[in-house]
Amino acid sequence: MKKTTKRTYSVYFGGELFSLKHLIGNAWLAEAIYEKSHGKYRCLLPQDLVPRGRSGRTIRDQDLRALIGCDLGLFNYDGTELDSGTVVEFMIAKFADIPSVLLRTDLRSNGDFSDEPWNLMTSYFPRTTNVIVPSLVAYSAAMKRRRRQPDAVARLAGQHSSVDAQHVCEQVAAQCVRALDRVLTMEPVMPKHLREEAYHWLSILPGLRGKEKALRKEFEQHLERKVERDLL
Repeated sequence: MKKTTKRTYSVYFGGELFSLKHLIGNAWLAEAIYEKSHGKYRCLLPQDLVPRGRSGRTIRDQDLRALIGCDLGLFNYDGTELDSGTVVEFMIAKFADIPSVLLRTDLRSNGDFSDEPWNLMTSYFPRTTNVIVPSLVAYSAAMKRRRRQPDAVARLAGQHSSVDAQHVCEQVAAQCVRALDRVLTMEPVMPKHLREEAYHWLSILPGLRGKEKALRKEFEQHLERKVERDLL
């Protein structure tokens, strides 16, 4: 009897990557998602892409092409103002009908409604779900639980803050996995008769550098792969 191979999905993980805390946080959460999903979800971090050139346009093009090639999207919506690059990536994902998760771990609310604590113009898109975890609250709760432990156990922990932070990271990762599972079951909204035209338009829309014929072929291959995997 043949063993069924477990399918692995690529997840484009969009978010800030301009400081050490962002780089470490992204990498840590991506690894936790992989572990919590037992290898089902493998995050692609833009910070891990080797730039093919030094220009801003080259880096942007590389990120957008990687996004379109992924199966799902996870977008970090932290901050008092959303990172504009992440919002653009989310919108491109929606143009491509990519199942997406919006993640906010920021305690602060900076939106129009409590259940969507960001600008409402990036809310309510189909095939999308939210994970909202006030990480400071979760961190404080983890710290309180540790403080209730006997002194000997607390001393053995050694890395007080890192233990609590790891607990919160694992908690967020578990919620992200459940959310990815959820959006993966959502039916595509892009009509079948528009798929080829839509992905042709996506190869033109961002003004990517390269020959038009080669770009169209690349996006056609992404579309074929998504259809084969029942994503479109």
